[in-house]
Order: sequence, then C-alpha cells, then structure tokens
Amino acid sequence: MNAVKTGKPTPWPRTVAEARALQEALRGRVVTADRFGKVSHVAGVDVGFEDDGAVTRAAVAVLSFPELKPIEHAIARQPTRFPYVPGYLSFREIPAVLAALKQLKIKPDLLLCDGQGLAHPRRFGLACHLGLLTNIPSIGVAKSLLIGEHDRLPQKKGSRVPLRDGDEIIGAVLRTRDSVKPLYVSVGHRISLETAIDYVLRCTTKYRLPETTRAAHHLASH
Repeated sequence: MNAVKTGKPTPWPRTVAEARALQEALRGRVVTADRFGKVSHVAGVDVGFEDDGAVTRAAVAVLSFPELKPIEHAIARQPTRFPYVPGYLSFREIPAVLAALKQLKIKPDLLLCDGQGLAHPRRFGLACHLGLLTNIPSIGVAKSLLIGEHDRLPQKKGSRVPLRDGDEIIGAVLRTRDSVKPLYVSVGHRISLETAIDYVLRCTTKYRLPETTRAAHHLASH
C-alpha cells in the first residue's frame, strides 16, 4: 500500500501561461506556520535528467531523524513534459517526483526539496507545489539564488540573514559550514521559516548540503 497520497491537477499544464495561472491560483493555500507533529523520518527530493533532457529522473531518499540513517529510497523515470523555464521548474520535475513518492512504504514527516519554496517570483516554488500536492510539510533548500537580496553573511556555520524581495522576507541565507557557499532556505508548506532553518541545520553534518539532499542527489544523478 502506498504510504504517500498525492494529487495533481488534470490536465497538467503544458505552457508557461497555464503554469503561471496555476501558481497564482494555488499560492494562497501555502501554510507558513508549523503544522506537524513529531519528525521521525525526513526525506530528500532531487531530480536529474537523462537522454539530453528527454527523461526526468526523480529520486527520494528517506532518512531516520535525528540519526540521519538511510531507511528507504525510490527512483522514478518519466518522459519530460515541460520545457526548462526558470521559475517553472516544478512543472518539469514534479510528475516524476510524485511517481517516486508513491513507491515509498514509509511516509516522510518532512520533505527537504532541492529547489525554492516561497523564495520565488510568484511565491510558489517547487517546495510549495510539492508540499501542497502531498500535504507533507516541506522546505525549499536551494543551492543558488533565484530572487531577492540580502546583507553580508558571516562565515561561521549557523549564520543566517533574511532574504528579502522589497520589504518582504521570502527566506533566509544560511551558512551550513564555515566559509563555504550558503544555502537559500525558504518555506515550502506547513512549516515556519525559523523551524525550516532549524531542520536544515539538524539535517546537515560535515558537508555543505543536508544529508537528505546528498542522498537524493546521489540517486538522481548516478
């Protein structure tokens, strides 16, 4: 029996205009407060591409928490249905991610997505979209900046500064290791920004990326 129940709109958007309309329609449903209980399993979500982008390869790695020991993983491959357009990556990646999640026997209590959450031009990045479709608390943990500005970030691990778009705080810039490039953390769904930062740090050991992301990335790219 599938542990993760997912839903998706039918038909799936095929154009940027359709995708934008869906982002605008759904973004108001994102919950930016903590709405979850005990976290025993965390999952990393990452996506790679094969055959020059024609095939989407999604990976989900489930780890115990707080031990961060591998528990389960799933990989799904699907034909890529949406073009590469910055700001619309969830429409390219999520169908395969949902297929991978449906293979799991253990439902994660928290998803750490390799991508943006609210730190997105329309406040509806991959982590928001996936969180809404699965109703699983989710965090956007991005390796690069998509939108926003921030003050200088101290070099020490654990340092963070707000990521702002105008007067709005849309995420945080977080140093997960001394003197390495930061990560860009933002709310996906059913979690507050401060709690999201806390979980990203607790899922990070000696590397820049959280163990969830590292495990999923290895599966998605090998």
